[in-house]
Amino acid sequence: MRVSLNIDDGLADSFKEQARLLGKPFEQVVNDALRRGVSFIAVEATEPYYRVVPNQSGLAAGVDPMRLNQLNDQLSEVEVTGQGSE
Repeated sequence: MRVSLNIDDGLADSFKEQARLLGKPFEQVVNDALRRGVSFIAVEATEPYYRVVPNQSGLAAGVDPMRLNQLNDQLSEVEVTGQGSE
């Protein structure tokens, strides 16, 4: 089917450059790009909607948020020496 279409100059230049690099006719490069675009739209439209639901979380009972660095230091000490300081 023959269709007249106005496209941006920059886009036309990109298609011409691709055609030159690939050794393909300009028309084929444009048709291939349109096919890829249409197939992407079709896949996007059929994918189910995905929603991330945040989980309410908090620290375990007895963990003081103001002392997390101290807890980290103690855990590192246990990892290195095999024993913690009391």
